[in-house]
Formats: sequence, C-alpha cells, structure tokens
Amino acid sequence: MSQVSAANTVERDARIVDTRHHGVNPGEIAIGVIIGRTSEFFDFFVFAIASVLVFPQRVFPYVDPLTGTLYSFAIFALAFIARPFGTWTFMTIDRHFGKSVKLTIALFLLGTSTVIVAFLPSYDQIGSGAAWLLALFRIGQGMALGGTWDGLASLLAMNAPKRNRGWYAMIPQLGAPLGLMVASGLFAFFVGLLSSADFLEWGWQFPFFVAFAINVVALFARLRIVVTPDYVRQFENRELQASRVRRTVREHGRTIVIGAFAPLASFALFHMVTVFPLSWVYLFTEQSTTRFLLIEAFGSVVGVLAIVLSGVLADRFGRRNLLTALAALIAIYSGFAPQLLDGGEMGELIYMVIGFGLLGLSFGQCSGAVASNFPRAFRYTGSALVSDLAWLFGAGFAPFVALFLADYFGLIAAGFYLLSGAICTLVALTINRRMEIATD
Repeated sequence: MSQVSAANTVERDARIVDTRHHGVNPGEIAIGVIIGRTSEFFDFFVFAIASVLVFPQRVFPYVDPLTGTLYSFAIFALAFIARPFGTWTFMTIDRHFGKSVKLTIALFLLGTSTVIVAFLPSYDQIGSGAAWLLALFRIGQGMALGGTWDGLASLLAMNAPKRNRGWYAMIPQLGAPLGLMVASGLFAFFVGLLSSADFLEWGWQFPFFVAFAINVVALFARLRIVVTPDYVRQFENRELQASRVRRTVREHGRTIVIGAFAPLASFALFHMVTVFPLSWVYLFTEQSTTRFLLIEAFGSVVGVLAIVLSGVLADRFGRRNLLTALAALIAIYSGFAPQLLDGGEMGELIYMVIGFGLLGLSFGQCSGAVASNFPRAFRYTGSALVSDLAWLFGAGFAPFVALFLADYFGLIAAGFYLLSGAICTLVALTINRRMEIATD
C-alpha cells in the first residue's frame, strides 16, 4: 500500500519534530485541532460557494440558473451521504494500521478530491460526464471527511477541568467560521477582480488549489499530536480507540440517534446562514455578489466571537441548558429572519449578523452533547457516527430544501425547515435528559 508507506514517512517526520521540541503541550493540541477543522471546513465552503457561482453555469448550462443551482445542491448533499461509509472504512484502517495512516490517507483523499475539481471539464467539453465526475469528486470528499475524525477534540475535552469543559468544547468549532472566512474572502477577491468570463474560465480554480496546500499543513499539525508518545498513551488509557461500527450501532443505536438529532437546530441553521442566503441573493436580487461574500466573511467574525462566548456561557449555565435556550431562539428566528433577505442591504446584514450570532452560540457547544452517554470503549466511534448523521440529517439537504421551498412558497417557507430542526433538538435534549435521570 503506497499510501501506508507515505503515512509512515510523514509520521516519522512528525516524530522527529516532536523530539526536537520535547513533545507537544496542551496549547498545541488546541492549535492542531483548530487547524485541522479549519482545513476541513475550508474545503467544504469552497465547494459550497462554487455550487452557487460556478457549477450551474459550467456543469448545468442547459437548464435555467435556479434549476442548475438545485442540481448543484443535490450533488453537494452526496458528501453527507458518503460520510458514514467513510467513517466505516477508515475506522477499519484505524484498527489495522493506526491513526496516523488513517489521517494521512483521509486528508490526502480530501485534498485530492477537492483540488481535482479545479480541473473538471465543462458540459461544453464532455456533456453530462461533467456532472458525473463532479458527483464522484464530491463523494470522495465525503468519504475522506469520514476519515478525518481524529479524536483530538474528545481528548481535549476529556483533559479539561470539569468547570471549563464548555470552554474546551468550543475550541474545535472555531474551524467552521475560520474556514468560511478564508473561502468567502478568496472568492470575493476573484469575483471582484475578474470579469465574469475570466472568473468562470479560470479564476474560480484558485480556491481549490489553495485547499490542497492547507490540507498538507493540517495533516502535519495533527500528526504531530497523534504520534506523540504522551498522547498515544492517553488515547490508550482513555480508550479512545476505534470500535467496530456494526457493534457500536447494534449496542448503542439509540444513543447515536438521539445524539444525531440533538444538534439539528444548529446544523440546520449552519447552511441557512452560509450557503442558502448566497444562492438567494445571487439568483433573486440585484445585490453585488462580491459584497455579499464580504458580508459572509464579516458574519464569520461574529461567529468566532459567539463561539468563544458559548464556552463562557456553557460553563456558567450548563451546556444542555444553553443548547435548549438557543434551540428556542432559533425557532423564533426561523419565523421572521428569512424574509430579511428581501429587505435590501440592511436586511441582509441583519439576517447574517443575528444568524451567525445564534449559530456561533449553538454550534460552539453542539458537538458531543451526548458523548458522555457512550461507554468509553465505544465513545470514539460512537461520536464519529453521531457527527456524521447529524450533518446528514441537519445540514446535508438544507441548501436544496431551503432554496426549493423559498422559490415555490416564499422565503417564509425556508424558515419551516429551520423550525423543524429546532423542534428536533428540543425533543432530543428532553429525551436525553430523561435517559440520564433514569440511569442515575
């Protein structure tokens, strides 16, 4: 296996660096986690933005722009469907070859599946084959994302003092707004700098090239931690090894389902303030695309601040109490906010600022909300499956469904999708609380 050999080489280099720097301190764990998550979300948002600005014209030029965007969003969802299968595949690799091999293969697959999109032939060149290739590359991204689960976020949270668990839980979530900030900034630069013809001809490719470079940096940053003897020992002592997926599902399926639905409000809101509004503004308004991409970048800053604040609030009031309150606020937001996208520049800004504020506060604490319900031996794989299914149910189809509903029934209908996610979160958290009381 050439990939295994490459992984061993990278692991050896990482061990050399660790030896020279006398190991890795807890602050470096946090930095490694943030870099890793930022790289994943950067790849994610580059594809998402291109699904609005590029693919409808290059891959689906034979249909109207709205239909082309819906087709693009359908392909966008394939990664979320493929992700659980990627988890199953890479958990097997983890058990047989270790985390360093798994991470190396997964991140190279993620980077390759992203950068190869830049070389995608257009419909004019190969016809419908362009859509099939795009779908294949997107599935590759999804499979790879299933393998990037490294357990470092869990290790960071489990090492945290009990009174600061909310603070440590928010650190990995910073990767999402940081990834969006870089992706939207890059696209804003090229959209604003180039003519429409030049952007669609070659300008759109550069963010995909950057993705591969970021993945290489992320790989090395994460391997430095994973291969350090002190943290290998902690993984072993805290039983954060991969368990068999079938056994985990068979013995803890109920916990997995509840865990997948607990963060649905946050994950549904995730695409309602990132991907969907860009598609609406681009298709149905006369607003500048560059300007709205910059608003998204500004919203990302608000998201970063809100995620940090979530750590403080969770430690003071409790994570589940915070998530419950925010699910209720997201339900209220769903009733009026989408209509703001038709309110001109000020309406769009208000929609994005409030949305990113709520998203940061909820997303900052939604990861692993029920992870403690898994026995230690199943926590690593169980948490990965919970994350996969939460993204699939909460976010995977959100851009497609929201755009479809908004076009046919008006923007208020898009809010119903968000409302359904908030209701699912409230129900799941209530059931989880009762389960914990019953087992006490």
